Amino acid sequence: MKNFKTEIKWAIIFALIGLLWMFFEKAMGWHGENIADHPKYTMLFMIPAILVYVLALRDKKKNLGGQMTWKQGFISGLVIGGIVALLTPLTTYITHAFITPDYFENAIAYGVETGKATEEEGKAFFNLTSYIIQGVIWAIGAGAITGAIVSLFVRSK
Repeated sequence: MKNFKTEIKWAIIFALIGLLWMFFEKAMGWHGENIADHPKYTMLFMIPAILVYVLALRDKKKNLGGQMTWKQGFISGLVIGGIVALLTPLTTYITHAFITPDYFENAIAYGVETGKATEEEGKAFFNLTSYIIQGVIWAIGAGAITGAIVSLFVRSK
């Protein structure tokens, strides 16, 4: 555990920033009256997400005495993604129980109104279990990809 202290810290920071982003999305109306804008604007979260990985891997490099290989950075990114994946059920529950409890209902209604989904299809996709599964998979995959790319820039030459 001591070897992964930095990764644990940054995974928790990532999760907290993710929750703050959900407050932001809700405030922008992307979970309600402006839900049509949600798919394109939610992708803006990649900016703070990548920034967290850059800061995390720079911190890891500093903790390794200023020397870090690509492999060490990549493994660190994988670990951060794995811990974020473990936190995903909790953060997803907090998001949909407290921050934006009407999101699933609004998303289903929007899908039905626009003809993008039937009510049954909407209910199958827009629910807590589905979002937890998607979030866990996304955290692992995005963590691996982001860690691999950021490590190219943060590694020691």
